Amino acid sequence: MLVIRADLVEEIVAHARRDHPDEACGVIAGPDDGSDRPHRFVPMLNAARSPTFYEFDSADLLALYKDMDARDEVPVVIYHSHTATEAYPSRTDISYASEPYAHYVLVSTREDAEANHTGHDLHSYRIVDGEVTEEEIQVVESYMFAHTGADDVPDHS
Repeated sequence: MLVIRADLVEEIVAHARRDHPDEACGVIAGPDDGSDRPHRFVPMLNAARSPTFYEFDSADLLALYKDMDARDEVPVVIYHSHTATEAYPSRTDISYASEPYAHYVLVSTREDAEANHTGHDLHSYRIVDGEVTEEEIQVVESYMFAHTGADDVPDHS
């Protein structure tokens, strides 16, 4: 399951709409502490400048990884948009997926895209060794209590 703050979902969608009709792409970094909590939004330039394909600029990507390393971060979310198709990984997306612990988030900006519980046609996937698994998305306002269940709420009665 991907637990993500609402403001980050809105950042992804806004970036996708801004770059439309080209695909948008970027990363949301998070601490390399196993918490799996994306927090730093990093929009990237689609070097391909294409409505059907995205590609990170190699120099920008190298700079990003150096910056994340200096901050002790990892790419928790790798996102991009689809401009004319559903928010599902293409064969090319699957072949380029190289971060086994990342959540691959796709958002569709096509005109007839149907919104899900996130309010957008936005989906998250794990892609490992060519296998695609869709995962649930939990949108939260804060990560403060996102990891706890109902049984962890103090009883003040």
